[in-house]
Amino acid sequence: MKRLVVLLAVLTLTQGSGITRVPLHKGKSLRKALKERGLLEDFLRTHRHAISKENSGVGKVAREPLVNYLDCQYFGKISIGTPPQDFTVVFDTGSSDLWVPSVYCKSDACKNHRRFNSSRSSTFQNLGQPLSIQYGTGSMEGFLGSDTVTVSNIVDSRQTVGLSTQEPGDVFTYFEFDGILGLAYPSLAAKDSVPVFDNMMKHHLVAQDLFSVYMSRNDQGSMLTLGAIDSSYYRGSLHWVPVTVREYWQFTVDSVTVDGVVVACDGGCQAILDTGTSMLVGPSSDILNIQQAIGATEDQYGLFNINCGSLSSMPTVVFEIHGRTYPLPPSAYTSQDMDFCTSGFQGEDDSQLWILGDVFIREYFSVFDRANNRVGLAKAI
Repeated sequence: MKRLVVLLAVLTLTQGSGITRVPLHKGKSLRKALKERGLLEDFLRTHRHAISKENSGVGKVAREPLVNYLDCQYFGKISIGTPPQDFTVVFDTGSSDLWVPSVYCKSDACKNHRRFNSSRSSTFQNLGQPLSIQYGTGSMEGFLGSDTVTVSNIVDSRQTVGLSTQEPGDVFTYFEFDGILGLAYPSLAAKDSVPVFDNMMKHHLVAQDLFSVYMSRNDQGSMLTLGAIDSSYYRGSLHWVPVTVREYWQFTVDSVTVDGVVVACDGGCQAILDTGTSMLVGPSSDILNIQQAIGATEDQYGLFNINCGSLSSMPTVVFEIHGRTYPLPPSAYTSQDMDFCTSGFQGEDDSQLWILGDVFIREYFSVFDRANNRVGLAKAI
């Protein structure tokens, strides 16, 4: 809509108290039509600021490399403030807020990580709004500010930033990353908090209103791409799945089968695509069916172990989504540390949504399309 308004604006010129409308004929450029009427020079002088502003709104493609830490944490670098202060964050499609530790936080988790010093940023503004976020594991409390945030080559000004003053418990203490940058819908964000990608879209900073994620296995190469889809990270074609609820990246899973038999999600279920969850999570009863089907056994700590020597004979777990099948072979749903193998499936007693975390995303390159409210999936390379 904005581009249409701008186009109409440049077709209507104000001269004194009157309005001159420049008719455009098929095959004749605006520049030529203005020149023929002797209006080009005056137009360029009068509207150069508007033209410059519109051109500056042509968005960019940003490629942000992600560190793969033991196949369970994927995080990248951002900077906040002027001059910039650097942080590592999980780019989390399962939440919507951006926050990092602050110098006002004395929790052990904050002492173990980089802390933002707002007094050293000339562009920081304290919004005076408290912030409290509860995750599946871990929580934070703090306040909201506004500052410049840089992700790769995109400079995102006037971005709301949460600064923690407390990070209770020890959940965040030993994580390799400093904070979290949420990439879900704004309806999931805290009051007065604007998600980073929404701010980028609003100011036309990205070439397209979508981003994509490739997660590697055991090595470098993981990538978050803002504003584009990089076809070098997948094989075949993308399959598009409509978002059903615009909070998380939520959609319908038709069923989960093993050897052609439905073992979970019978009759359909709701799932979310979540880069911030390492496991593949579902209701305990359904997950137990899957664990039994793959031959995993529970130990005293609640972990489901697998005989590493059985991997070659274990079955494929197949997710059917929007009429397509997405097989997860044993190599995708198991993790191996020396001679010790564990299942990547995890049950939650009160789980209302399946969470397709890194276990799934490593196998399937994922596109998160805000323009069309859909996710795209294709076999990762």
